[in-house]
Amino acid sequence: MKLYYSPGTCSLAPHIVLRETGSEFDLVRVDLANGTTESGDDYSKFNSRNQVPLLQLDSGERLTEGAVIARYIADQKPARELLPAPETLQRYRVEVWQNYISTELHKGFAPLFHYSFADEVMHTFKNALLGKYQWLDQQLKDSKFLCGATFTVADAYLYTVTRWATPVQLDIHALTHLQDFMQRVAQRPAVREALLAEGIR
Repeated sequence: MKLYYSPGTCSLAPHIVLRETGSEFDLVRVDLANGTTESGDDYSKFNSRNQVPLLQLDSGERLTEGAVIARYIADQKPARELLPAPETLQRYRVEVWQNYISTELHKGFAPLFHYSFADEVMHTFKNALLGKYQWLDQQLKDSKFLCGATFTVADAYLYTVTRWATPVQLDIHALTHLQDFMQRVAQRPAVREALLAEGIR
């Protein structure tokens, strides 16, 4: 398999899942600014939306959308328990978190990366996102990970998007349960390996 990625973007989540499952894969870095891969190929030939992540399977078929890619990878290695068995309530709970992170957090960061907005507009966006994180912080109060004691694909996704708080100056330092979660995930060997491979801290 090949994972097309750009350092520090949402492609970090399936990258972590690949390493958590012990899957064999190659990394292909994409320069999103000029739309080329590290070898100079036109990335739009692989993904016309010019977005990462993209997972190319051994068959040559391709998957896009991080949550879908993570689900596919986890389902290939069920013994790693990154995603509960299909049609179980536990799996639906993980899917709930995947959807929440995608629609409420991931998309909530998008306007914060557009620095042309007026200060008062940015302040409104930040407050809205911070409110969601304050709620999430309480959900982690008595839980090691989002769905209990077991690390899942949703935790990889939450860790990935929450890292963006630093570059957009979203102050989440007071959210102690969230901070504990971030430190806990950062200590996982697969996460450290993924960060090192992408050249990010």
